[in-house]
Amino acid sequence: MERSGGGNFNDSSKASASSVSEGALFDASQYPFLGKDTVDELELGSLKDEVECVHEIGGAFGGEEELHEYHLFDKDEVKSNKVVSGPRHPGIVGARGSGSEPFSREMFLGMDYIEKQRTSNLTRKIIFVAGITALFLFMLNRSPVTSSSTKFSQHEQGVIHVLVTGGAGYIGSHAALRLLKDSYRVSLVDNLSRGNIGAVKILQELYPEPGRLQFIYADLGDATAVNKIFSENAFDAVMHFAAVAYVGESTAEPLRYYHNITSNTLLILKAMATHGVKTLIYSSTCATYGEPKEMPIIETTPQVPINPYGKAKKMAEDIILDFSKTSNMAVMILRYFNVIGSDPEGRLGESPRPELREQGRISGACFDAARGIIPGLKIRGTDYNTTDGTCVRDYIDVTDLIDAHVKALAHAVPRKVGVYNVGTGKGSSVKEFVEACKKATGVDIKVDYLSRRPGDYAEVYSDPSKIKNELNWTAKYTNLEQSLSVAWRWQKAHRNGYDNNNYF
Repeated sequence: MERSGGGNFNDSSKASASSVSEGALFDASQYPFLGKDTVDELELGSLKDEVECVHEIGGAFGGEEELHEYHLFDKDEVKSNKVVSGPRHPGIVGARGSGSEPFSREMFLGMDYIEKQRTSNLTRKIIFVAGITALFLFMLNRSPVTSSSTKFSQHEQGVIHVLVTGGAGYIGSHAALRLLKDSYRVSLVDNLSRGNIGAVKILQELYPEPGRLQFIYADLGDATAVNKIFSENAFDAVMHFAAVAYVGESTAEPLRYYHNITSNTLLILKAMATHGVKTLIYSSTCATYGEPKEMPIIETTPQVPINPYGKAKKMAEDIILDFSKTSNMAVMILRYFNVIGSDPEGRLGESPRPELREQGRISGACFDAARGIIPGLKIRGTDYNTTDGTCVRDYIDVTDLIDAHVKALAHAVPRKVGVYNVGTGKGSSVKEFVEACKKATGVDIKVDYLSRRPGDYAEVYSDPSKIKNELNWTAKYTNLEQSLSVAWRWQKAHRNGYDNNNYF
């Protein structure tokens, strides 16, 4: 890229990072006059009863129900039991569909009094909101400090602003952590369908300075939301991780995968073209190769995917490659293999939704079995043409994987496309993986052997020579047991994932 990574982030003031609705931000740094308790409550969505002008903010960090429009109901609605009580002001403020118990008629003997108070209550609230707004404008005019949102909306010399899609996910959050460590400005976008808001909170706690990190809650399948994100922010590059990524699930729900992967990538690419974002680092997969006839896999190995996940990723690659021929965009496509491990310092880990455990990575299943969450481990397929009959995969540590992405970003060149395999160059069988997991956890995990899973292939491992020669990247964390031991430490310390409210 034209500007080198890093920048001067020496602003010592602290601010809570943004809680958001789709494409919109609540940035505490813009409200210096609000007390910490008030800011915390706003971010948690807990002032939704008192401040009626806060509309559909979504309670992004509080794990609370979505905030619907709050308003005053007339007496006829109340008498007919058509409304339900708001959690703090029964009989005055309510929310449709909040799940609360309906009012009883007995509760409204004093309704005439309440009716008389309604106008004065509303007037006081309007005055309160107007006062807050006026105070904010006064403080803003007095303050010489550039606001956090302005930092994200303007390019800054020497600072690279990276949009990380899927930034609340396992790989995306680790990428954000590394980028922030390297002094990049980072915007995360995620619809939290599979990401963890808890991972975002950790990142915000580590990097609270204004202009370092923002989180945007949005669905990348919504073209309007995507365009809004790009129009309101000055991105220099995009790392596109966001995708559903389970082979078995893709065979059961192919349309979901083509929409989520292929269609969403097209929307991202169109937005980049419209708003002049010139660098794309695309997260692809070895699943695009299918079942190659020869091992190891090199970048020119024919791509013949055999499941909808791999097919959707290849379609997205084709769209990117075709567009690159008519633009000056710098493109890096990284096809990586099976990801394991977690942050060596124990700050982040992998925490899939409970309903996705059976679809998830083998490492997650091993840890669940070791912790007794599931009775044992299910290995699907023992009759493959491999040394022990189980599938052979190339397991790449997430720390190495993210290092490859950062190196790809640093080496991206306008009008050039780089395609690289990201792996260790050696394969391990599923049985070997399970034995390593037993040693890492110290638990003799029960194993059940089942029939093959649809869409799986026998043997896949990479030849990483190209990425070594061109980007000077080599996997460092290649000991399977050690990578699993690091991940196991996080799992033991976070039995409930990111502590309770980890899903939105």
